[in-house]
Amino acid sequence: QVQLVESGGGLVQTGGSLRLSCAASGSISGINALGWYRQAPGKQRELVARITRGGITNYADSVKGRFTISRDNAKNTVYLQMNSLKPEDTAVYYCNAGPFLNYRGDYWGQGTQVTVSS
Repeated sequence: QVQLVESGGGLVQTGGSLRLSCAASGSISGINALGWYRQAPGKQRELVARITRGGITNYADSVKGRFTISRDNAKNTVYLQMNSLKPEDTAVYYCNAGPFLNYRGDYWGQGTQVTVSS
């Protein structure tokens, strides 16, 4: 089993910034890709960004140029730096872990709320 613990959500004004963190623990030897998904009310969960152990990244078009994903392999932690936030970024953000860059993994965090006020 893999445990994922997120932190860093909150309320911010349009144009502001937030940084999310997700620490992975447990049976993580098979985990190559860590990433973030988000789910707004009434919408499906969607990819935000993912990153492999080697630093290869994959971003949703809606966040390119504004969000940056990074990871610290020594700490088994993935980060999401979110800049120029918009009201449409409001959602619950979930950490995800799995073996592949381009497919969501089986492990999820509990989610952290990000609210962007207009």
